[in-house]
Formats: sequence, structure tokens, C-alpha cells
Amino acid sequence: MKARSIARELALLSLSQLPNSSEKLEAQQLSNLLVAAVRTLTTEVEDALETASGEVQRANDRLLTSETRANDVQTARAMLQDGIQLTQSAINRLATAMQLPETIQSATAAEPNFDVRRYALTLVNTVNQNRAEIDEILEQALVDWQLNRLARIDRDILRIAVAEIEFLGFQDRVSVAIDEAVELAKRYSGDEGYKFINGVLRRVTDRLKQKEVGSRKSEVKSQQ
Repeated sequence: MKARSIARELALLSLSQLPNSSEKLEAQQLSNLLVAAVRTLTTEVEDALETASGEVQRANDRLLTSETRANDVQTARAMLQDGIQLTQSAINRLATAMQLPETIQSATAAEPNFDVRRYALTLVNTVNQNRAEIDEILEQALVDWQLNRLARIDRDILRIAVAEIEFLGFQDRVSVAIDEAVELAKRYSGDEGYKFINGVLRRVTDRLKQKEVGSRKSEVKSQQ
């Protein structure tokens, strides 16, 4: 993975663990980003394993209380399959948590002129300090949804993308910010999450373009 992509992932995993305030995080808190990211991943692992355990237990109970009816066996099989998938997801998350420090180090070695953790900190600070404006932009782009109803991971993916587009000079590289957000959604969101993320960000950029065109027209009129 490219260093900037890893920085986005680090920022995403850190946002839910770090303070949601406009107070700027200081440089000495760079190391806290890694701790926060690993904490997020391990929490997800614990939740996934707990849910998987429940599914396996329910499958076992269904089999014990059934009379080998086809419907009961099928239901138990589906529960067991869900439990296996959740366990596999937890294993993948655990592997990511264990590899994250090495991944960051490798990315930094590959691109020594780019500081992964510092850019991640920039993303977190930008989101925190401009959260109200970022959320307003997103609210206007949502269709039949409210931002506070979205999964936390989806909200943070959207916030990072808008932060880059609106505040970190990605106006000329909008497609890059959107593509990176989609890739994060594929890794951390639900099955259809990446499509939703892509749609919202397309509407965000369309609105920003319309706003820019309107501003230019107003500027031209004022000069006439």
C-alpha cells in the first residue's frame, strides 16, 4: 500500500478513539495514533468473536432441541456459517492490528519523504477542527439519510474524504480522494458500504462544483 493510503487508514482507525474536539492534537501525540488504531481493531475483534460465539451457541442449541427436522438443520447450518464468517473477519482484523506497526514502518522506508503518522495526524486534526462544516457538507449530500444514523466507520470515511477535498488541497485530485475512501470502505464498511460512500462523495463534489461556478458568476457580475 502507498504511504498516503496507510496514513488515511491510520487516521480512520484513530478517529473513534481520540477526542472529538476542536482542540488541536500535538505532535507528541503521534504515537497515540498507532495505539488508538490498534485499540479500535482489537475492540472489533472482541465484538466479532463475541457475536460469532453467540451464533455458534445458538446453532448448537437448535440442533440439540430439534428432531432433525430439515428446517432446523438448515437454520443451524446458517447460524454456524455466520459464526465462521465472523470468526474469519476477527482473525483478519487481528492480523491487521499485529501488522500495522510494520506496515507503517515499511511505508515510511519506501517513501522517506512522506511521514505517514504526521499526515494521519493532519487528517485527524482537520476533521476535528472542521467537523461542523464537514458534517454540514455531508448532510446536504445525503439522500433520505441523516449523518448521525450512519455507522461510525462510514461517517469517518466520509469525513476524511471531505477534509482532503475541502481543506487539504485535493480540489484538483477529487477522484483520488473518492477512490481512497471507496477502498477504505471495502476494507472496513459493510458489503454495500463502498457503493454508498462513492455515491455520497460524488454528490458532495457535484455540489462543490456548483458552488464554485456560482461564486465565479457572482465575481464576474461584480466586476462588470
